[in-house]
Amino acid sequence: MTFDDFHFASILVSTVRNAPVLIFAAMAGLFAERSGVIDIGLEGKILASAFTSAAVAFATQNPWYGVAAGVLVSVALATLQGYVSITQKGNQLVAGIAINIAMSGLTFVVAQFFFQQGGRTPDLGQARLFDVVLPGSAAVEGIPFIGWLYGHLIGGHSVLVYLAFGLVPLVHWVLYHSRFGLRLRACGENPHAADAAGVSVERQRYMAMLVAGVLCSFSGAYLAIVQSGFFLRDMSAGAGYLALTAMVFGNWRPVYTFLGCLMFGFFGAVQIQIEGVDLPGIGRIPGSLIQMVPYVVTVIVLAGLMAKSVAPKALGTPFVKSR
Repeated sequence: MTFDDFHFASILVSTVRNAPVLIFAAMAGLFAERSGVIDIGLEGKILASAFTSAAVAFATQNPWYGVAAGVLVSVALATLQGYVSITQKGNQLVAGIAINIAMSGLTFVVAQFFFQQGGRTPDLGQARLFDVVLPGSAAVEGIPFIGWLYGHLIGGHSVLVYLAFGLVPLVHWVLYHSRFGLRLRACGENPHAADAAGVSVERQRYMAMLVAGVLCSFSGAYLAIVQSGFFLRDMSAGAGYLALTAMVFGNWRPVYTFLGCLMFGFFGAVQIQIEGVDLPGIGRIPGSLIQMVPYVVTVIVLAGLMAKSVAPKALGTPFVKSR
């Protein structure tokens, strides 16, 4: 492959396809952390839902059954995490890391037990969620720019891609223009004031964790039954941590968090494009260095923005009701 094959249009399309994994996880983390619970367990929930979605979709040959099963598993983990962090007042960081470590190992072991393919599920084939062709795409295919814009950048994606992008304004409205969002933010900023106003802080935080579990499951389902068509050990490759970084980048606000997800999706697309490309004056960059790109960007973003970001004031602090 040469530099002439390096197309910016392909990078934009790949960005749109890469971003949903981060968008779903980041929006899930927003609900949890706005309520005051640190959700570092996003990575584990992504892995658990990805494996469950792939396994059930393969067994039933129905991708929607896989999505539903992934939701159930992710919600169960979110409930367990909520029980440790909210009811038992446990260390939220330890609870999240425990879920990540447990799911990294458990998904591999269960996949190996059922499928004997080295911790991998079989290819899903027709059990995948395929791309949606928008009406009129064939008619405008030959029109310069318009055909590409309508048929490939806007159209030609899975239903979950459109759900991810449509989720952003919905989350913004829920957080800032609904009673549920107002109470949720109050629990994350000043839980004692919320409790004095008659709001059940524990109930609100549990509801936030359940919403986070549902949204995070879509991230895993997208990885397994849209992008890859199978489950592979640790296939999330740090997507949960990148989603947390996007939240810091976005200062725990949905729209800015979404922009952070697009940024990481863009660098992920660039990584794929330049792998194997002979760059002028540089030559071919080793694949191991290219794979570092999203994570180097993560370190730079955290180093530059961590001091400027203002987290919810009660984030990570267990709520103990005043007597």
